[in-house]
Amino acid sequence: MTESRLSGFFKLPVNERIDALEAGGWLSTADADALRDGRQVVSIRSADKMIENVIGTFGMPLGIAPNFRVDGCDYVVPLVVEEPSIVAALSAAARLARRTGGFSTHCEESLLAGQVHLAGIDDIEAASRAVLEARSALLDEANAVHPRLTHRGGGARDIEVHVVATETHGDVLAVHVLVDTCDAMGANLVNTLCEALAPTLEAITGGAVALRILSNLVDRSLVTATARFPLRGLALGKHGAVEARDGIVLANAIARADPHRAATHNKGVMNGIDAVAVATGNDWRAIEAGAHAYAARDGRYRALTDWRVGDDGDLVGEICLPLKVGTVGGTLELNDAAAIGLRITAVESAVELARLMAAVGLAQNFSALRALATTGIQAGHMRLHARSIAAAVGTPDNHFGAVVDALIDSGEVKEWKAREILADVLEADAAATPAMSAAGKVILFGEHAAVYGKHALAVPVDEAMHARVERNAEPSITIPDWGVHKAVDLEAGADAGLDAAVALIRRELGLEHARFALAVRARVPRAMGLGSSASLAVAITRALAEAYDVELDDERTNAIAYECEKLAHGTPSGVDNTLATFGRPMLFRRGDGLETRELPLSAPLPIVIGCSKTRGLTLAQVEAVRSRREQNPLHYDAVFEQIEALTLAAVDAIDAGDHATLGRLMNLCHGLLNAIEVSTPELERMIGIARSAGALGAKLTGGGGGGSIVALAPGRTKEVETALRAAGFDTLSAAT
Repeated sequence: MTESRLSGFFKLPVNERIDALEAGGWLSTADADALRDGRQVVSIRSADKMIENVIGTFGMPLGIAPNFRVDGCDYVVPLVVEEPSIVAALSAAARLARRTGGFSTHCEESLLAGQVHLAGIDDIEAASRAVLEARSALLDEANAVHPRLTHRGGGARDIEVHVVATETHGDVLAVHVLVDTCDAMGANLVNTLCEALAPTLEAITGGAVALRILSNLVDRSLVTATARFPLRGLALGKHGAVEARDGIVLANAIARADPHRAATHNKGVMNGIDAVAVATGNDWRAIEAGAHAYAARDGRYRALTDWRVGDDGDLVGEICLPLKVGTVGGTLELNDAAAIGLRITAVESAVELARLMAAVGLAQNFSALRALATTGIQAGHMRLHARSIAAAVGTPDNHFGAVVDALIDSGEVKEWKAREILADVLEADAAATPAMSAAGKVILFGEHAAVYGKHALAVPVDEAMHARVERNAEPSITIPDWGVHKAVDLEAGADAGLDAAVALIRRELGLEHARFALAVRARVPRAMGLGSSASLAVAITRALAEAYDVELDDERTNAIAYECEKLAHGTPSGVDNTLATFGRPMLFRRGDGLETRELPLSAPLPIVIGCSKTRGLTLAQVEAVRSRREQNPLHYDAVFEQIEALTLAAVDAIDAGDHATLGRLMNLCHGLLNAIEVSTPELERMIGIARSAGALGAKLTGGGGGGSIVALAPGRTKEVETALRAAGFDTLSAAT
C-alpha cells in the first residue's frame, strides 16, 4: 500500500477517485471494476437470503476518508453514511493528527460474553460456588461445541458469575462465558454455546434457565485510542488556536458532567464508528448498544472521550469504548459491498479493525468539538445545504463554487435566492468572451459493422462542448465536468494528451506566441463513446480563432480536429470530428476514404443518452471483435450484413418520420451487438430500464464494453431520463 495521504481527493470525479485508489493499491482491479459498474450493490438474490420478505435493496453512499495513520500504519477508511460533513471532517482530522504521528491504540483482550440467566434458585451463593467449582468442566463442554474455533486459537476462556437483583423476581444468577471468537464477531457461535451449556447449568444450580444469549456490552473487549493534535493547526475561521483548544477541552468537560450533552457528544463519536461498521459488514446496532451501555457503566451517562491540554500546549484526546467486531462470517459472503469495504481497510484481524474504528471515533469527535468551540456546527452544515440548493436549481459545474459562496454570503440559503444568484452569474458570463461550441455524436446504427465496410448512421449531440478563452493569462485548461484543472505547457513536445492537442491547434492557427487560459464546459462525459475528444478539439479551435480574430471556416476546423483525433486515437475514422464540426445527422461508410451523406430530418429525434459507470474503450472492443471474427468469419459477416440492412432501413424510417419502426430497428440492432459480445450486464440493465420507462427502442451506442446507450422515446424522454437517473446513471436529453 502507498501512504494514505491523498491530497485533493475530494476534487476528483468518482471514476478518478477509484483510479487513484487502485493505483495506490487500496483497491484491487476486480474491486475497482465492481465499484465502477455498480456491481458492489447487494443483489436481490443475496438480499433474499439475509432477511425475510425481501422486495428490493436500499442504497447508501460509500465514501472513503484518507490520511489515517494508526499505530504507525497508513489506512484509507471506508464509510457508509448519508449524513453530510462526516467524511470531510474525518479526513481533515486524520490529516491534522498525522503531523504528530497519528493515532495510537491499545486493546488488551478481545472477549465476547455469553450469558445464561438462571432464576428460582434457593441458595444463590451456593449455586455461584458450584458453578465456579465446575469451571474447568464447563469450559471443556463449551469448547466441545465449537472445536474448529479452538483449532484456530480461540474458544471459551473463562467463567464468571454475577448476582442480578431484580425488582419483581428476586435474585437471578448470571453465568458469563467469556469467549475468544478470533476474527468473527461471534454472536451466533456464542448464542449456540450458551444454549448448549444451559441444561448443565440448570443441573448444577437447581435453577431454571430464563435467558441464554450473548451480551452486547463487550467490556472485556475495550479499545483505547489516543492522539495529539498540534496547537498550531487548531485555529478555525476567526478563532485562534488557543481558543479552539480550550473550547474543545471545556466542551468535553460539559459532556462528562451533563447526560443530555453526553448523548449528542457520543452520537458524534458513533457517526464515524457506525459508518465504518456498515462499510465492513459489522453489526452497528450491537456496537451502538455496547458503547452507550459502557458510557453509563457507573450509573451516570458520560462522554466516551477525554480531552486535555498536553504539557507542550498541544491538544491531547483519548477514547475508550467496547468494540467487538468481525472480519469473517456474518453477511460478508453475501454482501459484496461489505467485502470490498473490508478489503479497503487492509486490516489483517478483527482486533486491528477495532483499533481503526476507535481512532475514527476519536477523530470524528475532535472535528465535531472543534466546530462547536469555534464557528459552530451549522457553518459546515450550511455550506452543504447551500451545495444541495445550488444543485437543485441546475447550477452548471463551472459556476457551482461561485453560486454556493454567494448563497452563503447572502444569508438566504433558499432556492429563490439561488435562482437569483445564478441568473446574475450567467448574465455576467454571457457578457464576457463568447463561448464557442461543438457537437458530440451518437451512433444510432452500424457499430462494428462499419469497421468492415458497412454503413453507419450517426446523429449529433448539440452543444456538447463550449470553450472560452481568456487572453494574456497563465496557460491552463479547466474542464470542471471532467475534474480537469491543469497548467498547459505550450512548449511541450508531447505526442498525446491535452497539451499536445492544444499545441497542435495553436500551431495550425498561427498562435505560437499567444498565452491564454481555456475554460471548457463539457456536456458530454469522456470515454463514453460520444465523441468527446473531437468535440473538445473543435470547441477549442473555434474559441481560439474567435478570441484572436483568426479567419476560420468549417472545413478548416474539421481538418484541425481530425489531426487532433490522430493524437488521441491513432487512426480515427473521421466521423467524430465531422459530426463535431458540422453538427448534422449523416450516413457514412469507410472505403478508401470517408464517404458521408447528410440526412435532413423532418423533425427532431427525441432521444435520451444514458451513460454507464464504465468507460468504453473502443479500440479494445474493436480488436476483441476482430479476434472473434477471425475464429468464425462466416457467422460474424452474416451479423454485419444484418446490421447493414437495419442501418439502411433506419434511413427510410427517419425520412418517413416513422418512430415506431425506427425503435424496433434499434432493438434488433442491439440484439445483434449483444450477439457479438460487446454489450455488458450494466448496459443490458440500462436498456431494460429505458424500454420499461416507455422508450420505443434502446441500444448501446459506440464500441460497447461500457460507455453509453441511446433510447428513442417520443413523448417519454423525461420519463426515461428519470428512470435511468433513479437507477444511478447520468443522462443527456439529446433531441436532434
